[in-house]
Amino acid sequence: MDSFTPLSALLGGGLIGASAALLLLLNGRIAGISGILGGLLASPSRETGWRAAFLAGLVLAPLVYAGLGGSLPAVTVSASFPLIVVAGLLVGFGARLGAGCTSGHGVCGIGRGSPRSLIATGTFMAVAILTVLVTRHLLGA
Repeated sequence: MDSFTPLSALLGGGLIGASAALLLLLNGRIAGISGILGGLLASPSRETGWRAAFLAGLVLAPLVYAGLGGSLPAVTVSASFPLIVVAGLLVGFGARLGAGCTSGHGVCGIGRGSPRSLIATGTFMAVAILTVLVTRHLLGA
């Protein structure tokens, strides 16, 4: 949050919203990352190409940005590897249980006015707040 500016947040949010809207309008698909990845890992279909391109863009865009002279923030992870594995499994389970992830529900579902997405996003946020409260403030981790 050292380099946060309202303008960068507005531009970033606008780009995320525009890309989600374009995928829905031009392809008829929701930009939920767990669903896109799940569909890619399922049996090959005619949708494999756009799914692979979408996920490749998520990985390659920051590399292209850095290659063009942009500076990427340093990423440090202080958690242990087993904790990261457990956390990843819990996130995957939650995305499956909630029939989507934060990008599908939080960005696309709320934008479409989906009651299910409003409830899912509220649940995601409540669990995240509770997790930070317990792990950072009550347990001091």
